Amino acid sequence: MSKFRTIAALAAITLASANAPLRAQTPPPATTSSQPVTTAPAEAPKGLAGKAIDKVKDAALAASDTIFGRVPCRKPKNGPHPMGALPRVAGRLAAGKPVRIIAFGSSSTQGYGSSRPEFNYPNRLAAQLRRQYPSADIAVINQGIGGEDAPEMMKRLKTAVLDANPDLVIWQVGTNAIVRNLDPAETAKLVDEGIGMIKAVNADLVLIDPQFSPRVQERAEGAGKMVQLLHKIAELRKVGIFPRFDVMREWHEGQDMSFDKFVIADGLHMNDWGYACFAQLLGDDIIRSVGQIKLGANTPDPKAEQQANKGM
Repeated sequence: MSKFRTIAALAAITLASANAPLRAQTPPPATTSSQPVTTAPAEAPKGLAGKAIDKVKDAALAASDTIFGRVPCRKPKNGPHPMGALPRVAGRLAAGKPVRIIAFGSSSTQGYGSSRPEFNYPNRLAAQLRRQYPSADIAVINQGIGGEDAPEMMKRLKTAVLDANPDLVIWQVGTNAIVRNLDPAETAKLVDEGIGMIKAVNADLVLIDPQFSPRVQERAEGAGKMVQLLHKIAELRKVGIFPRFDVMREWHEGQDMSFDKFVIADGLHMNDWGYACFAQLLGDDIIRSVGQIKLGANTPDPKAEQQANKGM
């Protein structure tokens, strides 16, 4: 076994054993909520076994950029999806200015189902963008709160998103509305209102539609309507949308992956691999769109896409 595979195997075993007893049964509190600071009791001196485990953990973290940087994740058969223009992000990157991205959403933005915070989609996306633009100051702020959908998100849109003066907002919405059996049209109206508020501060915007998973498919009709409405709004409002629903359906139906390969046991939230592939494809689309704007093009250039894909 190669050194790389040995580190990967040890990392996987260690992370699984270290985190399994700590897995929450309900989504953890959002990163934006204030929590009282407590001081942990002093630990007893570690024996040889404890030190050995620490070494494996350190090796896993040191190798994380390689192991978890890009996963063997194939694009859908119908190829990349046009993200739409991201002029503010492209302009700031070109000018060497800081870029602030707000990941806005519910538990799949917050990262429920991931084994470590590093492996949620906003953190993976941040790592990918920093690798692509190593000299840029890029911040991805996680504003996901489990259990929310458009009604709750609209109540905190100003304080969680607009007041932060974002350059890009990635808004994941619609899944909890499907699970709750809410009217997709009502969700669409709120999303449309939110889009107007985000565009008013001149931020770029990408919507993330619901995930394709067993719990969502229990309400397949509502899910279909929700996805259709979100894509229609994105088209009319001329904002980007990442088709997470179609991407995950492609994993399951087109690539013959069982749900347990990318969804945890609750049948709703993604696991580490699911978040990794989702973030990776989203990041690829953002990078591609930024590149098109830098070249002065607002529509996908097939030759540019081919060149970009060769380097991925």
